[in-house]
Amino acid sequence: MRRALLDVAPLRASPEFRRLWTGQLFSGLGGQMAQVAVLYQVWESTRSPIWTGAAGMAQALPIILFGLFAGSLADRTDRRRFYLFTAAGQAACAALLAVQGFADSSPVVLLLALVAANAVFAAGGGPAGMTILPRLLPAGQVAAGLALKRVGFQVSMLLGPALGGVVVALAGPGACYLINAVSFAGVIAAVAMLPPMPPARSEAPVRHGVLAGLRFLAGHRTVRGALLTDLAATVLAMPISLFPMVNADRFGGDPRTLGLFLSAIAVGGVAASALSGSFTRLNRPGPMMFAGSLTWGAALGLFGIAPDVWSGLTLLAVAGAADTVAVVSRGTVVQWHTPDAYLGRVVAAEQIVGQAGPDVGNLRGGLVAASTSAPAALVSGGILCVVAVALIAARTPELRREVASRRC
Repeated sequence: MRRALLDVAPLRASPEFRRLWTGQLFSGLGGQMAQVAVLYQVWESTRSPIWTGAAGMAQALPIILFGLFAGSLADRTDRRRFYLFTAAGQAACAALLAVQGFADSSPVVLLLALVAANAVFAAGGGPAGMTILPRLLPAGQVAAGLALKRVGFQVSMLLGPALGGVVVALAGPGACYLINAVSFAGVIAAVAMLPPMPPARSEAPVRHGVLAGLRFLAGHRTVRGALLTDLAATVLAMPISLFPMVNADRFGGDPRTLGLFLSAIAVGGVAASALSGSFTRLNRPGPMMFAGSLTWGAALGLFGIAPDVWSGLTLLAVAGAADTVAVVSRGTVVQWHTPDAYLGRVVAAEQIVGQAGPDVGNLRGGLVAASTSAPAALVSGGILCVVAVALIAARTPELRREVASRRC
């Protein structure tokens, strides 16, 4: 039973990882609170699921456009210095969001522009943060480190949306954005205490580095299959943009209920993370990734026809648990099969899939719901996700039977 529990060895073995993990936990908490504020502010201003989906696209487009270039920079520059720059930029954007949030009236276009500016810095911060991980931990602890990062994310999702809903109800969206700005202090302090982390090798122009990264992805079936699996799950089945519409139609539009939808996903994710030893120690990340992605799609499809709120929250918790299994397993595949010299670019591609994919999926859900209904968008997305993941699994036998033991 103990082997099934979360492996906390990286926290004990590496003070640098422990400080960084703690800082990221608090910045993640602030980010989740801000996400609720953005959804609430956009919905209150427009009452349109298309606009809530557009809020997702404001986050997605900068990551799609600049992600690979940022990943190439992470491979060519000191990763510590680059991460400090991106974290400071995100804190500044959060402060500007707070200013507009406290204003009596603020145009939605300004809100989305600030969200997009924040995403530009996040496009670089994601690869920089992930490429630091294998510099802090031995190869045998990388999977456990990824699981711990996922725990921090899920704890933030569990507490952040619920707290965000309460803060929005009591003090307005601006208070959430202000808390988010302050929450970056821990990350900035933790990264400032790290030693310099120069690149593994120097490459010439950034565009050449991007092309080399794309060639690596195109030629590596295992890494490519892992990213395609996550792309299918997020673009086809992401439900977040539909939550305000479901909340308004069924539960009176209370922002605290909106926070519970997001928190329900995190409840399942935290439970899966607490038992992550049961799958991180198996050394079979490929099959576990497929199982998690299939369960994610099925649970969200069933959520679309859930007869009451409690069954719906239960299905969201199942989806959250499955998502954690899939994300940690995908990250393990990427870390173990990518050489350090390419890691920034491949992690950037993973971020495009893992962060921009959900935002594109949220827009897809909003468009389908606007022309049909929220249940139709959820059910159709879940079915498409299951079919797509099954096809990728059938065409990628390397992932179905993979047993990984070390990172390249």
